[in-house]
Amino acid sequence: MTLFWILTAALTVLALAHVLPVLFRPRRALAAADAAARRSSTLAILREQAAQLDAELASGHLDAEQHRAAREDIERRVLEEADPVSAPTAKASIASAPADRPWKVAWLLTLGVPLLLGTIYSQIGSPQAIDTPPPPPVASLGADNVSDAEVEELVKKLAAAMEQKPDDLAGWTLLARTYAVLQRFPEASKAYARATVLAPDDAQLLADHADVLAMLQGQKISGEPARLVTRALQIDPKNLKALALAGGAAYEAGQYPQAIEYWTLARQMAPPDTPFTENLDRSLIDARRALQGGTPGTATAPDTAAAPVGTAATGSTSPAASDATHVAGVVSLSPALAGKTSPSDTVFIFARAAEGPRMPLAILRRTVADLPISFRLDDAMAMSPAMKLSNFPVVVVGARVSKSGNALPSAGDLGGQVSGVALGTEGLQIVIDTVQP
Repeated sequence: MTLFWILTAALTVLALAHVLPVLFRPRRALAAADAAARRSSTLAILREQAAQLDAELASGHLDAEQHRAAREDIERRVLEEADPVSAPTAKASIASAPADRPWKVAWLLTLGVPLLLGTIYSQIGSPQAIDTPPPPPVASLGADNVSDAEVEELVKKLAAAMEQKPDDLAGWTLLARTYAVLQRFPEASKAYARATVLAPDDAQLLADHADVLAMLQGQKISGEPARLVTRALQIDPKNLKALALAGGAAYEAGQYPQAIEYWTLARQMAPPDTPFTENLDRSLIDARRALQGGTPGTATAPDTAAAPVGTAATGSTSPAASDATHVAGVVSLSPALAGKTSPSDTVFIFARAAEGPRMPLAILRRTVADLPISFRLDDAMAMSPAMKLSNFPVVVVGARVSKSGNALPSAGDLGGQVSGVALGTEGLQIVIDTVQP
C-alpha cells in the first residue's frame, strides 16, 4: 500500500511539473509577445501590398499620382506599426491584464484532481494489490516439474517477505494456508496468529487457526481451538468450518445434543455429494447413537463409521464412503531403524498418483509412538478438492518418519512405500525400512 501511494505522488508531481509552469507564466510577457507577433504579421502584409503597387505601376494599371498616394498611405501605416508608442490598444490590453497569478486553478490541479482520483480508485480499485506478494504455486507443489527443494525455497521466500511486511494481512493468510497444505502445522499456527492479530474479527481466519491447533493437539479441539471456534461463531454464526469444529468439540466433551445441533446446521449449509458432507453424515450417526446410550466410535453398518470430523481440510481420520475410494493397511517400522527414531517423531502416511502429480491425494499424520499404525486413506483426507484419491485408479502408498515434522521430504527421513496399489485394496503392509539420502 505504501509503494502504491509513493508511485501515485511521484506521477502527480511529474504531471504538475509540466502544467504549472505554463499556468504561472507572467501575463505581461504573454501579452507583449502576442502584440509583437501581430505587428510582425501586419508589417509583412504591408510589404506585400507595396510590392503589388510597384508591379501595377510598371504594368500601366496605375498612373504615377495614384501610385504615390497609395505608397504614402502604406508607409504611414508601417510607421504606426513599427512605433511601440503608437500602439495604444496593445498597451491598454497589457495594462488591464490582471496582475495576480491563477492560484485557484493551481490549487485545484494540485490537490483537487489527485484527491478526486484517489477517492474513486480506493472505492473501485485495488491499491493494496501492488504490495501483495505473488502466491507460490501451491496447487502444483507436487508437480513433477517442481522439486521438493524448489517448493521449500518458494515457501522460505514467502516467509522472508512477510517478516518485512508485518502488517500485510493477505500475505500472512497466504503463508498460513501454504503451511497448512504442507502439513507444517506449527509454522501454520504462528502465521495464523499473526493474521488474526491484524484481523481479529475474521471468523474464517479464527476457524482456520483452530483447525491447525487441533491438529497440533492430536486432532483434539478442546482448549484453545474450542475458544477460537466460539469466537468465530460469535462473529459469524453460519461459518461452515466453525460449525463443524464446534460439533467436534461438543462431541469430545460428551455433549451429544449440542454436537448434533452444530453438525445438523453445518450439514444443511454444506454443498451436497462431497466427502465433507459424507463425514458429517457419519458423525451425526455416531452422535445420535451415543445419545441413545451406544458406544461412540463403533459403526452400525459396513459403509458407515462414527468418528466425528472437524473439516475436510484438517485431514481427520474417517473411513471411506465406499470400498472403491480408499486404501487401507498397516504401517510398521523395521527393527534395524528403530534406534534412529524417537517416540515423538512425526509419521506421515500418504497416497499419491502412480503417474502424474506427486502432490499427496490423501495424508494422515501420526507419531512413532503409535507404530504399528492401522490406516485407511480416502477422499475425506484430500489436500485439495481437485486432487482426490478416487480420481486415480492406481496409486503409490507410503509412510515417512520426519524428525522436523515437515511434510516435505528431507535428508535423514525414514520411509517405505508400495507402488501400483489399486483403489479398494486393503491389508497393505508398509514397512519403513529406508533412509532418505
